[in-house]
Amino acid sequence: MKIIVATGNKGKLKEIKEIFSEYEIISNKEAGFDIDIEEDAKTFEGNALKKAKAIIEGYDGPAVRVMEVCGTHTHEIFHLGVRKILPPQVELISGPGCPVCVTPAGFIDEAVWLALEKNVTICTFGDLVRVPGSTKSLADARSLGGKIQMVYSPMDAFEYAKEHKDEQVVFLSVGFETTTPASCLSVKMAKEAGLTNYALLTANKTMPGAYEMLKDSADVFLYPGHVNAITGNALNRKLCEEEGISGIVTGFTASEILTAFAVLLKKFPEGNPFFVNAYPRVVTEEGSIPAQKLIKEWMEPCDSQWRGLGMIKNSGLRLRKEAQDFDARVKFSIPKMEGRTSPACRCGDVLQGKCRPTDCKVFGKGCTPLHPIGACMVSNEGACSAYYQYNSRGE
Repeated sequence: MKIIVATGNKGKLKEIKEIFSEYEIISNKEAGFDIDIEEDAKTFEGNALKKAKAIIEGYDGPAVRVMEVCGTHTHEIFHLGVRKILPPQVELISGPGCPVCVTPAGFIDEAVWLALEKNVTICTFGDLVRVPGSTKSLADARSLGGKIQMVYSPMDAFEYAKEHKDEQVVFLSVGFETTTPASCLSVKMAKEAGLTNYALLTANKTMPGAYEMLKDSADVFLYPGHVNAITGNALNRKLCEEEGISGIVTGFTASEILTAFAVLLKKFPEGNPFFVNAYPRVVTEEGSIPAQKLIKEWMEPCDSQWRGLGMIKNSGLRLRKEAQDFDARVKFSIPKMEGRTSPACRCGDVLQGKCRPTDCKVFGKGCTPLHPIGACMVSNEGACSAYYQYNSRGE
């Protein structure tokens, strides 16, 4: 692994090379960042931030469209004021990396049906409760007598089922590679405990298919570091080498995000597809092998419907046949539900980078966090939620 150290101080560089002897350590100038900034900050991180900020503000290259795939990146970029220092050539696009935002209306319809028709206790993350289905949300189902239990993790749902064996409990398993292992673990533990009242309603998704679908929507993807912490970097490297999709993995702190922008603004004008792991303290090449094994043991790929994007081949995960006792669709014979979204909502266009949230006619009017029409306004990771929260403050 090659690590770029943001210093021209030979003494510092020598010391760092001795500490991290197992890595290839190079200076910012050796990496092509030929910029002299006075190192007068009190910390090493402070000096690195100064240099990254100088590179970003001094960018005079071609226009570049950067898609923040993850909703947390969207919110942090707003929160940290990163947009204020980006040059006009850099356009930020919010992508489909919010699990609640891409969960289809049909999935909500299934959960509502389970709650109202089968008297199932639905365990769910809180931000799914107000996501609109075709006609009702889970909040509506709760007002009609459905039992909706908010939890913080699949393990909470497992514990609830263990303590309430007189209730049939279904956990709404949504999310990407980061949350899927915990859902698999809850099924494994339920099987070991002999629970017959626990099941998953799955809408788990994987990102590579979405990257391929959206490759023409952006020039560079800002990859979410917590996803790559599970998957590793092989898939992103393959997308770069075979599909020409450029991207950079980063974390969520100010220094990590600014470093990512500094690196991508250095690499993009070179004109070649690139992939960079700018989050090496968390993301390794191989990712989390135990998490990958857990997913493979309990789930298998399937075609999946994404709200606003449609059906993407092999972009979903479902429980394997051996685990069908814990598959809510099989266990309760859920009828097929297509799902319908409001024609006024432009979440699909937002998720594909075709428009900004503020371009939607109902944004901030008929659609607000208190009264959402689309899923992107509901979730704390949603692009519309971020634009509403920060744009309303003039940011």
